[in-house]
Amino acid sequence: MERIRLGKSDVYVSPLGLGTWAWGDTSVWDYGESYDDEDLMQSYNASLESGINFIDTAEAYAEGKSESIIGRFVSETSTRKQVIIATKFVPSRLRILRSQLVAALRRSLRRLGLSHVDLYQIHWPGDFIPIETWMHALADAVEAGLTRAVGVSNFSVEETKRAHAILAARGVPLASNQIPYNLLHSMPQRNGMADLCRELDVTIIAHSPLCQGMLGGKFTPTHPPPGLRGRKYDHDFLIKTKPLLGLMKEIGHAHDGKSPAQVALNWTMCKGAVPIPGAKNVKQARENLGSHGWRLSDGEVRALDKASEAVQI
Repeated sequence: MERIRLGKSDVYVSPLGLGTWAWGDTSVWDYGESYDDEDLMQSYNASLESGINFIDTAEAYAEGKSESIIGRFVSETSTRKQVIIATKFVPSRLRILRSQLVAALRRSLRRLGLSHVDLYQIHWPGDFIPIETWMHALADAVEAGLTRAVGVSNFSVEETKRAHAILAARGVPLASNQIPYNLLHSMPQRNGMADLCRELDVTIIAHSPLCQGMLGGKFTPTHPPPGLRGRKYDHDFLIKTKPLLGLMKEIGHAHDGKSPAQVALNWTMCKGAVPIPGAKNVKQARENLGSHGWRLSDGEVRALDKASEAVQI
């Protein structure tokens, strides 16, 4: 795969990444029941073998277990030079000092078995500690050699502007903003975020690019998702998505039988974002990989935009 530069940093990633929220998680996902570490290892290997080099995790994912799983895979397969690893810091009311971010990053590095990560991100802005505190802490982490680049996640337009300016004053580029961006949540192209990121040269990393499986085409009003997802994406919501999913299937058929999930991921890449779908097994990894190597036409992107307007969340 070709490589995409994260903002103005010296970090280059594949146009499609691998998200690991579900790795080790039992609260939302069914780790240990329908998939295990062997399944995850196969997903990891299949992704790397196909050209994906970008793996995103966080200290909050399964209370650090996701980081530990990735660290073990990197160690056991000797693939550190092949992968770009990103993780995240969680602000909280108990974390009020810049030094606590650096300490948290060091703990993440121990779980990952690394001397540094390639991208370190603030998981969300929080409303209790000024953004300035965490931006200076990110710059401190860069200066300490603990991360090559820094980013934010779930920041608003104004918060992103502030973060960018504070880091710029320290001589550190804001490489990315990781936000929800998919056909069911296309707010970034309506609220000015996509325009701002282009203006500031900040790469959008699209988390939940399949909207927790809702854009995969397997859930219907009579076959809703299990657990918490089923309560969030209920019967009425699934009925509203039918026209959009029907169009996605039609467009996929015109591209040699691409699946709705592959159409959804390709749409995100057409928007200039780097999607990081999850993959709990090798089948899902290969499904994700099928979204790369072809491109929706401008007309198809516009048609999907229009069809998605009625089902925004």
